[in-house]
Amino acid sequence: MFYEFILYIYPQSIKVGFMKKYKQININNYKQNKHILKLPKEIIEDIEIVGQVLAFRANNYITEELINWDSYETDPIFHLCFPQREMLKPEHYQVVKNAIYNKKSKEELFEISNLVRKELNPHPAGQSCLNVPYYKNRPLSGIQHKYRETVLFFPSSGQTCHAYCSFCFRWPQFIGKKSLKFSAKESHELVKYLKVHPEVTDVLLTGGDPMIMKMKVLNRYLSPLLENIHKTNIQTIRIGTKSLSFWPYRFVSDSDADDILRLFESIVNKGINLAIMAHFSHPRELETDIVKEAIRRIRSTGAQIRTQSPILKHINDDADIWSEMWRKQVNLNCIPYYMFMARDTGAKEYFEIPIAEAYEIFRKAYSSISGICRTVRGPSMSCTPGKVMISGLAELNNEKVFVLRFIQARNPDWVAMPFFAKYDDNASWISELKPAFSDKFFFEDEMEQIYHNRITDCEENKFE
Repeated sequence: MFYEFILYIYPQSIKVGFMKKYKQININNYKQNKHILKLPKEIIEDIEIVGQVLAFRANNYITEELINWDSYETDPIFHLCFPQREMLKPEHYQVVKNAIYNKKSKEELFEISNLVRKELNPHPAGQSCLNVPYYKNRPLSGIQHKYRETVLFFPSSGQTCHAYCSFCFRWPQFIGKKSLKFSAKESHELVKYLKVHPEVTDVLLTGGDPMIMKMKVLNRYLSPLLENIHKTNIQTIRIGTKSLSFWPYRFVSDSDADDILRLFESIVNKGINLAIMAHFSHPRELETDIVKEAIRRIRSTGAQIRTQSPILKHINDDADIWSEMWRKQVNLNCIPYYMFMARDTGAKEYFEIPIAEAYEIFRKAYSSISGICRTVRGPSMSCTPGKVMISGLAELNNEKVFVLRFIQARNPDWVAMPFFAKYDDNASWISELKPAFSDKFFFEDEMEQIYHNRITDCEENKFE
């Protein structure tokens, strides 16, 4: 109570130790960074080449407070934020390298990079057509409705981040090619859609990162929804963000940090559940004083913080890392939520882990934590039919199988129904699994019909 009182009376005096001005590091200026200049020339070259294809942005919080530059080769945050040579196939790497060394124009280099990107599955899980809803026979730009209860909203002003994860499955949002982007300039059409879809209880603001926006801009998107909340069935607003990991100053000392917290508090005071869907990929992101203070301030508004991350080679493919991360999250009053498999896009081959190995890491980590930490679910694959969780391994009819179930699905009737796939040591995604005891998974025929119907709609409306 005493600390809260001092913070209220003397907010600036408490914040002084947490002040930092944001400085972006990207493909155009990274060679000016003092830490990068000390790297071997071949590593600097790799960043230059791979960074032409995959979105690259870091910042001074990451370079000054998170990365251990004395062991950058194995540092998880370095791999998380900086392009690595192996993130591209050798032939793709060579094509871009040749373009740079042959001094192709900026426009030519961009087009060559785009040709490579097209081979990296830029929109996995049917995002570009299957997930886009229609209102009055017109597709709604910047909105996705994959699961019955949840609608995703992509505010155009939030389609960037304080830094980019090198594994990001939404990397097409950041590369400057408009045809690959999802974004909405305003939220009035979202409200109209929600008014006629009472089955929707949750809206997820996503991107990019909505917390890149100033409070006034964020409020401009939220106001129409909040003003009409009684005309919809919305009970939860979620905000997907990596800002707690990559720029926690957003909630402490940025110029409008207090305004953001007041906005959060106003949402909660309306009786709406506000959930900050935070991405933490490694325990180190939870260790700085500034992130602890940011978490404390967010929770003081009444908002909850749920945490999630993919399991990734080079970053967190170890049971001890996950158990430590979950314990630290719970100690900070955050709720462990999901462990995901790396999606089948971008640099997946660099990060991917076989399903069997991921499950074993999850099982060991899960078994070593107390019950209060066991709110987490996983490993989960966010694929076209839905979120498929690996529930375990079993031997049935003398055959070793994966036990799977949907956590979320395009058809809610599929949720929680167990099904089986043949065990495969090397499979890392559901498309590589084969059904056990049947020719097809139980949902495949219906999924094919859903796909056919939506593709037909897209073609008839000339929408991609």
